[in-house]
Order: sequence, then C-alpha cells, then structure tokens
Amino acid sequence: MSKKSLGIIGGSGLYEIAGLQRLAKKTLRTPFGDPSDAYLIGELNGETLVFLPRHGVGHRFNPSEINYRANIYGMKKLGVSSILSFSAVGSMKAEIKPKDVVIVDQFIDRTVGYRKHTFFEQGMVAHVSMAKPVCWALSEIAYQAAKHVAPQVHPSGVYLCMEGPQFSTRAESLLYRSWGVDVIGMTNFTEAKLAREAELCYATLAFSTDYDCWKEDEEAVSAEKVLAVIGANVETAKKIIQEAATLFSKKKSCECPHALQQGLVTDVSKISAKTRKKLGLFLRKHA
Repeated sequence: MSKKSLGIIGGSGLYEIAGLQRLAKKTLRTPFGDPSDAYLIGELNGETLVFLPRHGVGHRFNPSEINYRANIYGMKKLGVSSILSFSAVGSMKAEIKPKDVVIVDQFIDRTVGYRKHTFFEQGMVAHVSMAKPVCWALSEIAYQAAKHVAPQVHPSGVYLCMEGPQFSTRAESLLYRSWGVDVIGMTNFTEAKLAREAELCYATLAFSTDYDCWKEDEEAVSAEKVLAVIGANVETAKKIIQEAATLFSKKKSCECPHALQQGLVTDVSKISAKTRKKLGLFLRKHA
C-alpha cells in the first residue's frame, strides 16, 4: 500500500464511500483491542483510501464506547499517513447553520476520563504538543474540497468535545457559547490526540446538524432532528471525499510525521520488551 494512503473516518450516517474501486475489506485485531468495524480499502481518483465507520456500521457504539486507540492504530498499520475525519456537530453560533461545514482548527476537551486517549502508558510516557491540534496542510485540502460542494464552509472553528451520549443542558450550552466555541461534538478531539501520537496528519470536517439547545427560537436538539439533517450532510460528505482524493497528491509537507521527536520522555533503556513490542509500530524510528 502507498505510504501516502488517505484514511477516512466516517461519522454518524457515513458508513461507506461511493465509487471505491478494487474494494477490499480488512478486519484487524490490534494490541489495543478491536476497531469499530472492518476497514474498507480501495482506490478513488487514483488514490488509495482506507475507510472506517467510527461508530460501526449501523451505529453500534456510542462516543464513550468507541475504541479510538484501536481505530487509529489500525489506520497506521494499514499504511495511512493522513486522516480526514467527518463528524456531525451542533452549531454554537447563529452564522453556522445546519448543513454548513466547519474546518476545525482548535478543540476544548470536556470528556471525563472514560475513554483512552493515549498510546503511551504503563511504563512509557510521551507528551506530544497539541498547541495546533490538526494538520494545517491536510485542513487546507479539506477546505478546498469542501468549498466546491458544501452549502457554506467556515475555514476555521473551535470544536468543544463533550462526553455524551446525552446532549447538553441549556445551562451548559450557554456556558460553552460564552467561551466562544463554534461547534459541539462528542468524538473528534480524542481522535486528534491519538493521531498526533501516531504521527499521522489529521483534519476534522464538522457538519452542522442543529443549534444544540442554546437558541430559544429553535427546537432543542434531539436524535430525531439530527437524523433528519444527516442524510443531506452525508451526501455532501461523499462529494467532498471525491474532491479530497483528487487533491490529496498536492498536499504540502508538514510537521505531523515528526510529532514524537520531542515528545518521548521515557529513558529508552527503561522500556520493557513487552511495551516495545506493543508500541513497535510507533517506536521503530525513535527507539
């Protein structure tokens, strides 16, 4: 597989990619358990794509149950260098309307510790920089791809990552708005942290489905309301993937493949053989 394979993580409703050629399905078991589903591998517009539905086909895993580590590890093992992540979100600003797309460039983490968000533990420590939590070069590709097909594309935005699976209270929603966040979701910052540790480029395309519950002249968010908008967003996402596959070969170089150079802090001589084996996919060029 090409060293520059493009990974696609599909959010709510996005369980397949239209037009994949030479399609193959790969089921993996990782040192961190099983990914959400089998990976679909194929070619699109001359690029190798690796696709994974974040919640599993049929939406079987809630945001706190997703095995994020296995999902990202599997992408790395399959030769992916960059991941475009598609996510359904609530809008926290009036100007971000349902069906709009936000190219996220910052996150606030409000998850509460249920999920695993690092590969490095139990005898090994790494502190990677998350000052700029997404890949600027891949985000540029995402923006160029989205602006041709989405109703409205916002080139930057802050994504508040909450735990879920319940939606916010109105008091929480108003608090988050006072922080200046643009969208709210339940998944993407966990992925972004792990992708950075795995030295993969990562970018988020956030698809607005609702106004959460802060907007008093709008009905509060509900699963039924979200699903009503998701269908249109999924069709837009599929078109964006087609565009992104065409543009991917033009991606500029970035710092993401070297994220661990300044992040590994454990004395190499103190890393156990068991940990070396478990993390060999990440350590082979560092230790």
